[in-house]
Amino acid sequence: MQNLVRKIDTFNNSIGHAAAWCAIALVVVQFVVVVLRYVFGIGLIMMQEGVVYLHATLFMMGAAHTLCQDGHVRVDIFYREATPQTKALVDLFGSLVFLLPVCCVIFWFAWPYVSQSWSVFEGSRETSGIQAVFLLKTLILVFAVLMALQGISMMLRSVMFLRGREA
Repeated sequence: MQNLVRKIDTFNNSIGHAAAWCAIALVVVQFVVVVLRYVFGIGLIMMQEGVVYLHATLFMMGAAHTLCQDGHVRVDIFYREATPQTKALVDLFGSLVFLLPVCCVIFWFAWPYVSQSWSVFEGSRETSGIQAVFLLKTLILVFAVLMALQGISMMLRSVMFLRGREA
């Protein structure tokens, strides 16, 4: 069980670190778009759409990494002062009752949306835009899978802690 937790965490951390490079690319591309637009009067739709793609990739691929690092915002009124056993129970209950079902719902409803996009290789509505909207939409499914995997890792970690084995 501990080996599976370690593998899921390592996988999501690797994806999160790779997605973090999108932040640097996002800043550079946005800077270039602004300079081209306001200094030279040149507008490039592909670069403007690139900002959207980078932003989506950063957040959709980095969400599970953030959850792994316990970086998501939560209402800490009670959780902050709770004992480690209570925290483990809250994490177990939250993952089982909220996180995994929401990930399943997202995946279930996104599947037809994404598969339709793939069936026509949906591209940008702009002629000079990025012709890979189908890839952008695929991030929804990837997000749901990565978050579900991290939820499973959290549940297993909580169960191991409650059984007396530190994860």
